This record gives sequence, C-alpha cells and structure tokens, in this order.
Amino acid sequence: MNTKKKKCKITRDGVVSALMLAPSTILLAVCSIYPFIWIFRYVCFDYNGFTANFTGSRNFTRMLADKAFWGSVGHTMEYAAYKLAFIIPLALILAVLLNAKMRGSNVFRGIYFMPTVISTSISGMIFAFIFATQNGIANELLLSMNLIKTPIKWLTSQDWVMVAVTILAVWGGLGNYMLYFTTGMNSVAEDVYESAKIDGANAVQTFFYITLPMLSPVLKVVLMLAITSAFKDYEAIMVLSQGGPGNRSMVMFLYIYNLIFGTANTTTQAQIGYGALLSVVAALVVGIITVIYLFVSRKLDDVV
Repeated sequence: MNTKKKKCKITRDGVVSALMLAPSTILLAVCSIYPFIWIFRYVCFDYNGFTANFTGSRNFTRMLADKAFWGSVGHTMEYAAYKLAFIIPLALILAVLLNAKMRGSNVFRGIYFMPTVISTSISGMIFAFIFATQNGIANELLLSMNLIKTPIKWLTSQDWVMVAVTILAVWGGLGNYMLYFTTGMNSVAEDVYESAKIDGANAVQTFFYITLPMLSPVLKVVLMLAITSAFKDYEAIMVLSQGGPGNRSMVMFLYIYNLIFGTANTTTQAQIGYGALLSVVAALVVGIITVIYLFVSRKLDDVV
C-alpha cells in the first residue's frame, strides 16, 4: 500500500503573510506574553527589584487579609458603575444628535472627541485646577449661580471625590464612545429611516424601534470595551486624587501601582512580588466581569 506524504510547500503568499504578521506577533510576545509569564514568576517571592526571596504562600495569605486591596476592588466596581451609567447614555444621545444633518455637526464631533487625544496625566492636572476648593472653576461657577453657599471640597471630601473622578472619566471617554456609535449609525441604510418617516414614525419612535435595534451589535462591543477600560482606569485618578482621601478613590490598579513603584510620600521598598500576585487577581476580576457580561448579553439575544 502506497502512502503519499503531504509535503508542506512554502509558497510566496505564505511567506508574504508570515512577514506581514511577524511585527504584530513579535510585539504581542514581547509586550503581552512575556510580561504575563514574568508576573507569574514572582507571585511566590518577596521581590524588591534587586533580590528575590521565596516566601511560599505568604503573599496569598496576605492578599486574603488585605482589606485595603479588597476595598479598592469595591471602589473600582463603584467607579465603573458610575462611569457606565453616565458615559454610555450620553455618548449615544450625542451620536444621535450629531448624526442629524445639521450645520456644524462635524465641528462638534471634533470638540467632543478632542479630550480623548489629551494625555490622561494632563487631563488629571486640568481637573485638579477645576475642582480646587479655593478659586476652582467648578466652585466659582456654582457659587456665581447661587447653587451652593460654601465651596465643595471635591478632592478632599470622601463624599465628593468619587463624583469628581467620575466627571473626569466621562469627559475623557465620551468622544471615543460617541465615535463608535456614530460609525454604527452611518452603517444603517437611509432607506430604513425614509420608510419609517413615510409610516409616520416620530423621532422618539425612530430611535427606539430602528436606531437602537440596528445599533445592538455595536452597543454590545462598546459596553464590553467600556467595562474593561473602566476597571483598568487609574492614571487620571492617580494625578487627580492620588486615591484619597482615606483611600476613598483608590482603585485596583492604582493600589497595585503604588505597591510596585511606590508613592512620593513613601520610603518603603518596592513590593513587586506581592504586586505581581495582585495583578493576577485583578486580571481575574476583570476577566470574570467580562465573562459574566458576555454570558448575560448572549442570554438576552436568545430571549429576543
């Protein structure tokens, strides 16, 4: 019985495809896969950047009893809930309004999208001036409108700091999600809207019965991106409030950043080993939330 061996032929198209994929594959390996493996390497070590001492399960025991870390997990979920509750509806409303054929819509798109290209550290510094207790723009504006009688301590009050960081998050990401929704609306055929207009549908009916169902695939992707980005936010919060006051605005990745890189007011050594373990736990938290969202969205699709 003769068996024919299949030879793997190297074609020109295969070589071209491999060369085109090589840069992204190398970047993925260097910037994502290797750091992920590196983190797992030190989860059981007390590592300060110079010496690594094996500690067994000590980091895991410390993690389970670390009230500050689990508090930061709760603050992260609270922050994500506030951000999603405001940024998604506002982005959708803006996209609908700016998608209408009116003069100056492109200018307003550029204005609303501009904050997304500003560095998070710069935006944090800008809002630190805006939310300053004395002579801050926000307080001066509210005082001039007689909405408040005394200045609000936006960044030094536990009652208001989460409001301040949420406003910053919505301002910084609104234009990005608005652009996603606008792109989705542009893919809807004009004939559909013309048919609805002929049938006598008003603007509200058109939005709920045509625009929103047509945007369902885009909305699911945008929600997933918004959830994951909200759980990973920390740079602007670090500049704006530094996680205070009293760790009220301390989120997961800011807490981990402080462990690994330290803060301006600390003299302790870097805790890279423990920070690596918390990074894995934080990644698991984000992954679980994402899986739950995908499961729920799939079930909703089956019901509909």
